[in-house]
Amino acid sequence: MRKLSDNVLLRHWDFILLDILSLQAAFWLGFWLLNGPGYPYAEESYRYQAGVLAFSQLVVIPACGGYNGIVRRDWSDEIAAVLKLMGLTLLVALVYLFLVHRSVSASRLQYGFTAVLYVPVNLLLRSLNKQRVRASRLIEHNQRTLVLITSSALMEEAMEKLYEEGDVRDFRVVAIVLLDEAEPAPFWHGQVPILPFGEDALRFICHGYVDEVFLLQPEDQLVPKSFVDSLMEMGINVNYNNSLMEGFAEIRRLGRYEVLSSSSHYAPTGQLLVKRLMDIAGGLVGCLLTGVLFLFLAPAIWLQSPGPVFFVQERVGQNGKRFRMVKFRSMYLDAEKRKADLEAQNRVQDGMMFKLTDDPRIIGSEKKDKNGKPRGIGNFIRRTNLDEFPQFYNVLKGDMSLVGTRPPTVDEWKKYDVRHRIRMSGKPGMTGLWQVSGRSKITDFEQVVALDRYYIEHWTIGMDIRIILKTLSLPFRHGEAF
Repeated sequence: MRKLSDNVLLRHWDFILLDILSLQAAFWLGFWLLNGPGYPYAEESYRYQAGVLAFSQLVVIPACGGYNGIVRRDWSDEIAAVLKLMGLTLLVALVYLFLVHRSVSASRLQYGFTAVLYVPVNLLLRSLNKQRVRASRLIEHNQRTLVLITSSALMEEAMEKLYEEGDVRDFRVVAIVLLDEAEPAPFWHGQVPILPFGEDALRFICHGYVDEVFLLQPEDQLVPKSFVDSLMEMGINVNYNNSLMEGFAEIRRLGRYEVLSSSSHYAPTGQLLVKRLMDIAGGLVGCLLTGVLFLFLAPAIWLQSPGPVFFVQERVGQNGKRFRMVKFRSMYLDAEKRKADLEAQNRVQDGMMFKLTDDPRIIGSEKKDKNGKPRGIGNFIRRTNLDEFPQFYNVLKGDMSLVGTRPPTVDEWKKYDVRHRIRMSGKPGMTGLWQVSGRSKITDFEQVVALDRYYIEHWTIGMDIRIILKTLSLPFRHGEAF
Protein backbone atom coordinates (compact mmCIF):
# COMPACT_ATOMS: atom_id res chain seq x y z
CA MET A 1 0.00 0.00 0.00
CA ARG A 2 1.28 3.46 -0.81
CA LYS A 3 2.49 5.01 2.45
CA LEU A 4 0.78 8.16 3.61
CA SER A 5 3.87 10.30 3.51
CA ASP A 6 4.10 9.69 -0.25
CA ASN A 7 1.09 11.94 -0.71
CA VAL A 8 2.08 15.56 -1.32
CA LEU A 9 -0.94 17.10 0.44
CA LEU A 10 -0.50 14.93 3.53
CA ARG A 11 3.24 15.46 3.64
CA HIS A 12 2.89 19.25 3.49
CA TRP A 13 -0.15 19.72 5.71
CA ASP A 14 1.73 22.39 7.66
CA PHE A 15 2.15 24.57 4.56
CA ILE A 16 -1.53 24.07 3.69
CA LEU A 17 -2.53 25.19 7.18
CA LEU A 18 -0.32 28.29 6.84
CA ASP A 19 -1.93 29.09 3.48
CA ILE A 20 -5.39 28.92 5.04
CA LEU A 21 -4.35 31.12 7.96
CA SER A 22 -2.59 33.55 5.60
CA LEU A 23 -5.77 34.09 3.60
CA GLN A 24 -7.81 34.90 6.68
CA ALA A 25 -5.05 37.16 8.03
CA ALA A 26 -4.96 39.02 4.72
CA PHE A 27 -8.76 39.32 4.79
CA TRP A 28 -8.55 40.77 8.31
CA LEU A 29 -5.83 43.27 7.31
CA GLY A 30 -7.82 44.28 4.25
CA PHE A 31 -10.85 44.95 6.43
CA TRP A 32 -8.75 47.18 8.71
CA LEU A 33 -7.43 49.19 5.77
CA LEU A 34 -10.96 49.79 4.52
CA ASN A 35 -12.83 50.26 7.79
CA GLY A 36 -10.29 50.78 10.53
CA PRO A 37 -9.50 48.36 13.38
CA GLY A 38 -12.38 46.02 14.04
CA TYR A 39 -13.65 42.46 13.90
CA PRO A 40 -14.56 41.59 10.27
CA TYR A 41 -16.57 38.48 11.13
CA ALA A 42 -19.04 40.47 13.22
CA GLU A 43 -20.83 41.69 10.08
CA GLU A 44 -22.84 39.12 8.15
CA SER A 45 -21.71 40.36 4.72
CA TYR A 46 -18.00 40.20 5.55
CA ARG A 47 -18.43 36.88 7.34
CA TYR A 48 -20.05 35.49 4.20
CA GLN A 49 -17.26 36.81 1.97
CA ALA A 50 -14.59 35.30 4.23
CA GLY A 51 -16.41 31.98 4.13
CA VAL A 52 -16.57 32.04 0.32
CA LEU A 53 -12.83 32.71 0.14
CA ALA A 54 -12.08 29.88 2.57
CA PHE A 55 -14.29 27.47 0.63
CA SER A 56 -12.72 28.50 -2.69
CA GLN A 57 -9.22 28.00 -1.31
CA LEU A 58 -10.06 24.51 -0.10
CA VAL A 59 -11.35 23.67 -3.58
CA VAL A 60 -8.22 25.04 -5.29
CA ILE A 61 -5.53 23.57 -2.98
CA PRO A 62 -5.83 19.91 -4.08
CA ALA A 63 -6.33 20.90 -7.70
CA CYS A 64 -3.46 23.35 -8.31
CA GLY A 65 -0.60 21.00 -7.36
CA GLY A 66 1.42 23.78 -5.78
CA TYR A 67 3.13 21.84 -2.97
CA ASN A 68 5.35 19.37 -4.78
CA GLY A 69 8.98 20.24 -3.95
CA ILE A 70 7.95 23.24 -1.85
CA VAL A 71 10.82 22.94 0.64
CA ARG A 72 13.53 23.09 -2.04
CA ARG A 73 11.76 25.66 -4.24
CA ASP A 74 13.58 28.95 -4.97
CA TRP A 75 12.07 32.43 -4.49
CA SER A 76 10.94 32.98 -8.09
CA ASP A 77 9.10 29.67 -8.23
CA GLU A 78 7.62 30.29 -4.77
CA ILE A 79 6.22 33.67 -5.77
CA ALA A 80 4.73 32.13 -8.91
CA ALA A 81 3.11 29.35 -6.86
CA VAL A 82 1.62 31.80 -4.34
CA LEU A 83 0.27 34.04 -7.11
CA LYS A 84 -1.25 31.02 -8.84
CA LEU A 85 -2.94 29.84 -5.64
CA MET A 86 -4.34 33.27 -4.83
CA GLY A 87 -5.43 33.95 -8.41
CA LEU A 88 -7.32 30.66 -8.71
CA THR A 89 -8.89 31.13 -5.28
CA LEU A 90 -10.12 34.60 -6.21
CA LEU A 91 -11.41 33.34 -9.55
CA VAL A 92 -13.39 30.49 -7.94
CA ALA A 93 -14.81 32.90 -5.33
CA LEU A 94 -15.96 35.42 -7.92
CA VAL A 95 -17.51 32.73 -10.14
CA TYR A 96 -19.36 31.32 -7.15
CA LEU A 97 -20.66 34.77 -6.12
CA PHE A 98 -21.81 35.38 -9.68
CA LEU A 99 -23.65 32.05 -9.86
CA VAL A 100 -25.50 32.65 -6.57
CA HIS A 101 -26.23 36.28 -7.53
CA ARG A 102 -24.21 37.76 -4.66
CA SER A 103 -21.46 39.42 -6.74
CA VAL A 104 -23.07 42.87 -6.49
CA SER A 105 -23.21 42.85 -2.70
CA ALA A 106 -19.62 41.60 -2.32
CA SER A 107 -16.92 44.20 -1.66
CA ARG A 108 -14.55 44.22 -4.61
CA LEU A 109 -12.10 46.40 -2.70
CA GLN A 110 -12.11 43.92 0.18
CA TYR A 111 -11.26 41.07 -2.16
CA GLY A 112 -8.65 43.19 -3.94
CA PHE A 113 -6.88 44.18 -0.72
CA THR A 114 -7.05 40.58 0.47
CA ALA A 115 -5.41 39.28 -2.71
CA VAL A 116 -2.63 41.88 -2.61
CA LEU A 117 -1.88 41.42 1.10
CA TYR A 118 -2.03 37.64 0.89
CA VAL A 119 1.13 37.41 -1.23
CA PRO A 120 3.64 38.98 1.22
CA VAL A 121 1.96 37.44 4.28
CA ASN A 122 1.98 33.97 2.76
CA LEU A 123 5.52 34.26 1.41
CA LEU A 124 6.77 35.29 4.85
CA LEU A 125 5.04 32.40 6.63
CA ARG A 126 6.16 29.87 4.02
CA SER A 127 9.75 31.11 4.30
CA LEU A 128 9.73 30.81 8.10
CA ASN A 129 8.25 27.32 7.89
CA LYS A 130 10.89 26.23 5.38
CA GLN A 131 13.60 27.37 7.77
CA ARG A 132 11.92 25.41 10.55
CA VAL A 133 11.73 22.26 8.44
CA ARG A 134 15.34 22.54 7.25
CA ALA A 135 16.63 23.18 10.77
CA SER A 136 14.75 20.19 12.18
CA ARG A 137 14.93 16.51 11.31
CA LEU A 138 11.54 16.56 9.60
CA ILE A 139 13.05 16.19 6.12
CA GLU A 140 14.90 13.02 7.11
CA HIS A 141 11.88 11.76 9.06
CA ASN A 142 9.56 12.16 6.04
CA GLN A 143 11.97 10.73 3.48
CA ARG A 144 11.02 7.44 1.84
CA THR A 145 13.65 4.71 2.05
CA LEU A 146 14.76 3.42 -1.33
CA VAL A 147 16.79 0.43 -2.58
CA LEU A 148 18.41 0.96 -5.99
CA ILE A 149 18.80 -2.13 -8.19
CA THR A 150 21.03 -1.58 -11.21
CA SER A 151 24.35 -2.54 -12.83
CA SER A 152 27.83 -1.40 -11.81
CA ALA A 153 28.10 0.62 -15.03
CA LEU A 154 24.95 2.61 -14.26
CA MET A 155 25.39 2.95 -10.48
CA GLU A 156 27.41 6.20 -10.36
CA GLU A 157 25.21 7.99 -12.87
CA ALA A 158 22.08 6.79 -11.09
CA MET A 159 23.23 7.97 -7.66
CA GLU A 160 24.33 11.32 -9.08
CA LYS A 161 20.91 11.90 -10.64
CA LEU A 162 19.03 10.70 -7.57
CA TYR A 163 21.05 12.88 -5.21
CA GLU A 164 21.45 15.97 -7.38
CA GLU A 165 18.88 17.91 -5.34
CA GLY A 166 21.06 17.73 -2.23
CA ASP A 167 19.70 16.92 1.21
CA VAL A 168 16.21 18.29 0.52
CA ARG A 169 14.78 15.18 -1.11
CA ASP A 170 11.67 13.08 -0.68
CA PHE A 171 13.71 9.88 -0.41
CA ARG A 172 17.07 8.45 0.63
CA VAL A 173 18.89 5.41 -0.77
CA VAL A 174 19.50 2.84 1.98
CA ALA A 175 21.12 0.16 -0.20
CA ILE A 176 22.34 -0.55 -3.75
CA VAL A 177 21.91 -3.98 -5.34
CA LEU A 178 24.18 -4.73 -8.30
CA LEU A 179 22.97 -7.16 -10.94
CA ASP A 180 26.39 -7.98 -12.40
CA GLU A 181 28.81 -8.27 -9.46
CA ALA A 182 28.97 -11.22 -7.09
CA GLU A 183 31.39 -9.49 -4.70
CA PRO A 184 30.93 -5.73 -4.97
CA ALA A 185 32.60 -3.10 -2.79
CA PRO A 186 30.88 -2.98 0.62
CA PHE A 187 29.80 0.69 0.39
CA TRP A 188 29.15 3.45 -2.11
CA HIS A 189 31.31 6.41 -1.07
CA GLY A 190 31.55 4.89 2.39
CA GLN A 191 27.85 5.60 3.05
CA VAL A 192 25.36 3.38 1.22
CA PRO A 193 25.79 -0.42 1.51
CA ILE A 194 26.18 -2.34 -1.76
CA LEU A 195 24.78 -5.87 -2.03
CA PRO A 196 25.07 -8.55 -4.71
CA PHE A 197 21.88 -9.54 -6.47
CA GLY A 198 20.28 -12.61 -4.93
CA GLU A 199 18.90 -13.97 -1.69
CA ASP A 200 20.95 -11.62 0.52
CA ALA A 201 19.42 -8.62 -1.24
CA LEU A 202 15.93 -10.08 -0.96
CA ARG A 203 16.50 -10.76 2.74
CA PHE A 204 17.68 -7.18 3.30
CA ILE A 205 14.56 -5.79 1.62
CA CYS A 206 12.30 -8.20 3.51
CA HIS A 207 13.63 -7.44 6.99
CA GLY A 208 14.92 -3.87 6.64
CA TYR A 209 13.17 -0.50 6.71
CA VAL A 210 12.48 -0.26 2.97
CA ASP A 211 9.62 1.71 1.43
CA GLU A 212 10.43 1.37 -2.26
CA VAL A 213 12.68 -0.26 -4.83
CA PHE A 214 13.96 1.45 -7.98
CA LEU A 215 14.80 -0.94 -10.85
CA LEU A 216 17.18 0.86 -13.21
CA GLN A 217 17.83 -2.01 -15.57
CA PRO A 218 20.56 -2.08 -18.25
CA GLU A 219 19.39 -2.99 -21.72
CA ASP A 220 21.25 -6.30 -21.73
CA GLN A 221 20.20 -7.54 -18.30
CA LEU A 222 16.69 -7.77 -16.90
CA VAL A 223 15.74 -8.49 -13.32
CA PRO A 224 14.14 -11.97 -13.17
CA LYS A 225 10.38 -11.86 -12.92
CA SER A 226 10.53 -14.14 -9.88
CA PHE A 227 12.45 -11.43 -8.03
CA VAL A 228 9.88 -8.80 -9.02
CA ASP A 229 7.09 -11.14 -7.93
CA SER A 230 8.77 -11.50 -4.54
CA LEU A 231 8.87 -7.71 -4.15
CA MET A 232 5.21 -7.47 -5.08
CA GLU A 233 4.34 -10.26 -2.66
CA MET A 234 6.01 -8.27 0.13
CA GLY A 235 3.88 -5.24 -0.68
CA ILE A 236 6.95 -3.17 -1.67
CA ASN A 237 6.39 -0.22 -4.03
CA VAL A 238 8.43 -0.93 -7.17
CA ASN A 239 9.63 1.84 -9.51
CA TYR A 240 10.68 0.82 -13.02
CA ASN A 241 12.34 2.45 -15.95
CA ASN A 242 10.80 -0.10 -18.34
CA SER A 243 7.37 -1.49 -19.19
CA LEU A 244 7.45 -4.52 -16.88
CA MET A 245 4.49 -3.82 -14.69
CA GLU A 246 2.47 -5.62 -12.03
CA GLY A 247 -0.37 -4.47 -9.80
CA PHE A 248 -1.44 -0.82 -9.64
CA ALA A 249 0.83 1.59 -11.46
CA GLU A 250 1.44 5.30 -11.85
CA ILE A 251 4.03 7.54 -13.48
CA ARG A 252 6.15 9.47 -10.98
CA ARG A 253 9.35 11.49 -10.77
CA LEU A 254 12.30 10.10 -8.85
CA GLY A 255 15.07 12.70 -8.97
CA ARG A 256 15.48 13.35 -12.71
CA TYR A 257 13.96 10.03 -13.70
CA GLU A 258 10.45 9.45 -14.97
CA VAL A 259 9.49 6.08 -13.51
CA LEU A 260 6.57 3.69 -13.52
CA SER A 261 5.68 2.82 -9.95
CA SER A 262 3.60 -0.22 -9.03
CA SER A 263 2.28 -1.56 -5.75
CA SER A 264 -0.17 -4.14 -4.49
CA HIS A 265 -2.78 -1.46 -3.87
CA TYR A 266 -3.03 2.23 -4.66
CA ALA A 267 -5.21 4.36 -2.39
CA PRO A 268 -6.88 7.54 -3.68
CA THR A 269 -5.52 10.82 -2.31
CA GLY A 270 -8.82 11.95 -0.84
CA GLN A 271 -9.38 8.70 1.06
CA LEU A 272 -5.86 8.76 2.51
CA LEU A 273 -6.46 12.30 3.73
CA VAL A 274 -9.75 11.29 5.34
CA LYS A 275 -8.06 8.29 6.99
CA ARG A 276 -5.40 10.50 8.56
CA LEU A 277 -8.01 13.01 9.74
CA MET A 278 -9.94 10.14 11.33
CA ASP A 279 -6.74 9.03 13.05
CA ILE A 280 -6.08 12.52 14.40
CA ALA A 281 -9.63 12.91 15.67
CA GLY A 282 -9.68 9.42 17.17
CA GLY A 283 -6.21 9.89 18.64
CA LEU A 284 -7.20 13.11 20.41
CA VAL A 285 -10.33 11.58 21.91
CA GLY A 286 -8.47 8.39 22.82
CA CYS A 287 -5.67 10.30 24.58
CA LEU A 288 -8.24 12.12 26.71
CA LEU A 289 -9.88 8.81 27.65
CA THR A 290 -6.44 7.37 28.42
CA GLY A 291 -5.83 10.21 30.86
CA VAL A 292 -9.08 9.42 32.67
CA LEU A 293 -8.31 5.69 32.78
CA PHE A 294 -4.85 6.42 34.16
CA LEU A 295 -6.39 7.87 37.33
CA PHE A 296 -8.03 4.51 38.09
CA LEU A 297 -5.69 1.95 36.55
CA ALA A 298 -2.37 3.40 37.70
CA PRO A 299 -2.91 2.78 41.44
CA ALA A 300 -4.53 -0.63 40.78
CA ILE A 301 -1.56 -1.78 38.69
CA TRP A 302 1.07 -0.41 41.05
CA LEU A 303 -0.52 -1.88 44.20
CA GLN A 304 -0.46 -5.43 42.77
CA SER A 305 2.83 -5.10 40.88
CA PRO A 306 4.96 -2.08 41.92
CA GLY A 307 6.74 -0.59 38.94
CA PRO A 308 6.01 1.36 35.75
CA VAL A 309 2.34 1.81 34.90
CA PHE A 310 3.08 1.85 31.17
CA PHE A 311 4.71 -0.93 29.16
CA VAL A 312 6.79 0.33 26.22
CA GLN A 313 7.96 -2.14 23.59
CA GLU A 314 9.73 -1.76 20.28
CA ARG A 315 7.48 -2.89 17.45
CA VAL A 316 7.80 -3.01 13.68
CA GLY A 317 5.62 -0.58 11.76
CA GLN A 318 4.98 0.26 8.12
CA ASN A 319 7.61 -1.14 5.77
CA GLY A 320 9.85 -2.23 8.64
CA LYS A 321 10.11 1.12 10.44
CA ARG A 322 10.65 0.59 14.18
CA PHE A 323 8.65 2.51 16.77
CA ARG A 324 7.93 2.30 20.50
CA MET A 325 4.39 1.13 21.22
CA VAL A 326 2.81 2.10 24.54
CA LYS A 327 0.34 0.05 26.60
CA PHE A 328 -0.94 -0.03 30.17
CA ARG A 329 1.14 -2.72 31.87
CA SER A 330 -0.93 -5.84 32.47
CA MET A 331 1.93 -8.26 33.14
CA TYR A 332 4.53 -8.69 35.84
CA LEU A 333 7.88 -6.98 35.32
CA ASP A 334 9.65 -10.26 34.46
CA ALA A 335 7.15 -11.21 31.75
CA GLU A 336 9.63 -10.92 28.87
CA LYS A 337 12.19 -13.08 30.68
CA ARG A 338 9.59 -15.78 31.32
CA LYS A 339 8.39 -15.85 27.73
CA ALA A 340 11.02 -18.36 26.60
CA ASP A 341 9.87 -20.87 29.22
CA LEU A 342 6.31 -20.69 27.89
CA GLU A 343 7.04 -21.11 24.17
CA ALA A 344 5.85 -24.73 24.26
CA GLN A 345 2.35 -23.54 25.23
CA ASN A 346 2.09 -21.06 22.34
CA ARG A 347 -1.20 -21.60 20.45
CA VAL A 348 0.04 -20.02 17.20
CA GLN A 349 1.75 -22.37 14.79
CA ASP A 350 5.45 -21.88 13.93
CA GLY A 351 5.86 -19.28 16.69
CA MET A 352 5.07 -16.42 14.30
CA MET A 353 2.93 -14.83 17.04
CA PHE A 354 2.64 -15.52 20.77
CA LYS A 355 -0.72 -16.39 22.36
CA LEU A 356 -1.46 -18.37 25.53
CA THR A 357 -4.80 -19.61 26.80
CA ASP A 358 -4.00 -18.82 30.44
CA ASP A 359 -0.89 -16.65 30.67
CA PRO A 360 0.67 -16.88 34.17
CA ARG A 361 2.64 -13.68 33.56
CA ILE A 362 -0.49 -11.53 33.79
CA ILE A 363 -0.80 -9.50 37.00
CA GLY A 364 -3.06 -11.30 39.48
CA SER A 365 -3.59 -14.34 37.23
CA GLU A 366 -2.89 -16.65 40.17
CA LYS A 367 -6.26 -15.58 41.62
CA LYS A 368 -9.17 -17.67 40.28
CA ASP A 369 -12.92 -17.28 40.41
CA LYS A 370 -15.31 -20.12 41.23
CA ASN A 371 -15.10 -21.35 37.64
CA GLY A 372 -11.31 -21.47 37.75
CA LYS A 373 -10.81 -18.46 35.49
CA PRO A 374 -8.14 -15.87 36.44
CA ARG A 375 -9.59 -12.67 37.89
CA GLY A 376 -6.58 -10.42 38.53
CA ILE A 377 -6.40 -6.74 37.56
CA GLY A 378 -4.19 -7.69 34.61
CA ASN A 379 -6.77 -10.13 33.30
CA PHE A 380 -9.50 -7.51 33.61
CA ILE A 381 -7.40 -4.93 31.76
CA ARG A 382 -6.64 -7.34 28.94
CA ARG A 383 -10.17 -8.79 28.76
CA THR A 384 -11.64 -5.29 28.35
CA ASN A 385 -8.71 -4.13 26.18
CA LEU A 386 -8.05 -1.17 28.46
CA ASP A 387 -4.32 -1.90 28.15
CA GLU A 388 -4.48 -0.79 24.51
CA PHE A 389 -5.73 2.76 25.14
CA PRO A 390 -2.26 4.39 25.40
CA GLN A 391 -1.75 3.39 21.76
CA PHE A 392 -3.99 6.30 20.83
CA TYR A 393 -0.81 8.31 21.43
CA ASN A 394 0.92 6.23 18.73
CA VAL A 395 -2.05 6.89 16.43
CA LEU A 396 -1.92 10.63 17.06
CA LYS A 397 1.84 10.61 16.53
CA GLY A 398 1.45 8.80 13.20
CA ASP A 399 3.20 5.52 14.05
CA MET A 400 -0.12 3.69 13.91
CA SER A 401 -3.63 4.08 12.55
CA LEU A 402 -7.00 3.34 14.10
CA VAL A 403 -7.42 0.48 11.63
CA GLY A 404 -4.64 -1.60 10.12
CA THR A 405 -2.63 -4.74 10.84
CA ARG A 406 -1.24 -5.49 14.28
CA PRO A 407 2.46 -4.55 14.55
CA PRO A 408 4.74 -7.55 15.17
CA THR A 409 7.55 -7.65 17.71
CA VAL A 410 11.10 -7.47 16.39
CA ASP A 411 11.60 -11.20 17.02
CA GLU A 412 8.45 -12.08 15.10
CA TRP A 413 9.45 -9.74 12.24
CA LYS A 414 12.79 -11.52 11.82
CA LYS A 415 10.93 -14.80 11.18
CA TYR A 416 8.86 -13.36 8.31
CA ASP A 417 9.11 -14.94 4.89
CA VAL A 418 8.59 -12.98 1.65
CA ARG A 419 4.87 -13.74 1.59
CA HIS A 420 4.41 -12.43 5.15
CA ARG A 421 5.92 -8.97 4.68
CA ILE A 422 2.89 -7.56 2.90
CA ARG A 423 1.21 -7.35 6.33
CA MET A 424 3.37 -4.32 7.07
CA SER A 425 3.11 -2.57 3.71
CA GLY A 426 0.35 -0.53 5.35
CA LYS A 427 0.41 1.38 8.61
CA PRO A 428 -0.28 -0.85 11.64
CA GLY A 429 -3.54 -0.32 13.49
CA MET A 430 -5.18 -0.64 16.89
CA THR A 431 -7.81 -2.86 15.34
CA GLY A 432 -8.22 -4.56 12.00
CA LEU A 433 -9.91 -7.22 9.91
CA TRP A 434 -8.15 -10.04 11.77
CA GLN A 435 -9.22 -8.73 15.17
CA VAL A 436 -12.91 -8.51 14.26
CA SER A 437 -12.84 -11.89 12.50
CA GLY A 438 -12.43 -13.83 15.74
CA ARG A 439 -8.72 -13.54 16.52
CA SER A 440 -8.89 -15.80 19.58
CA LYS A 441 -10.01 -18.68 17.34
CA ILE A 442 -7.34 -18.12 14.66
CA THR A 443 -4.12 -19.97 15.43
CA ASP A 444 -2.81 -20.32 11.86
CA PHE A 445 -0.53 -17.39 11.04
CA GLU A 446 -1.06 -17.90 7.29
CA GLN A 447 -4.77 -17.18 7.85
CA VAL A 448 -3.82 -13.98 9.70
CA VAL A 449 -1.65 -12.95 6.75
CA ALA A 450 -4.48 -13.74 4.32
CA LEU A 451 -6.88 -11.47 6.24
CA ASP A 452 -4.31 -8.67 6.42
CA ARG A 453 -3.54 -9.01 2.71
CA TYR A 454 -7.24 -8.80 1.88
CA TYR A 455 -7.55 -5.62 3.98
CA ILE A 456 -4.56 -3.96 2.30
CA GLU A 457 -5.58 -4.89 -1.25
CA HIS A 458 -9.27 -3.94 -0.81
CA TRP A 459 -8.96 -1.03 1.62
CA THR A 460 -11.52 1.77 1.58
CA ILE A 461 -12.69 4.31 4.16
CA GLY A 462 -15.98 2.43 4.29
CA MET A 463 -14.15 -0.76 5.29
CA ASP A 464 -12.37 1.13 8.10
CA ILE A 465 -15.67 2.48 9.41
CA ARG A 466 -17.25 -1.00 9.38
CA ILE A 467 -14.26 -2.45 11.25
CA ILE A 468 -14.37 0.34 13.85
CA LEU A 469 -18.11 -0.17 14.43
CA LYS A 470 -17.64 -3.92 14.76
CA THR A 471 -14.72 -3.35 17.13
CA LEU A 472 -16.83 -1.19 19.42
CA SER A 473 -19.30 -4.05 19.84
CA LEU A 474 -16.65 -6.56 20.93
CA PRO A 475 -14.58 -5.40 23.96
CA PHE A 476 -16.86 -6.32 26.85
CA ARG A 477 -18.41 -9.35 25.17
CA HIS A 478 -15.44 -11.34 23.93
CA GLY A 479 -12.29 -9.30 24.54
CA GLU A 480 -11.65 -9.34 20.81
CA ALA A 481 -11.15 -5.65 20.06
CA PHE A 482 -7.86 -4.10 19.22
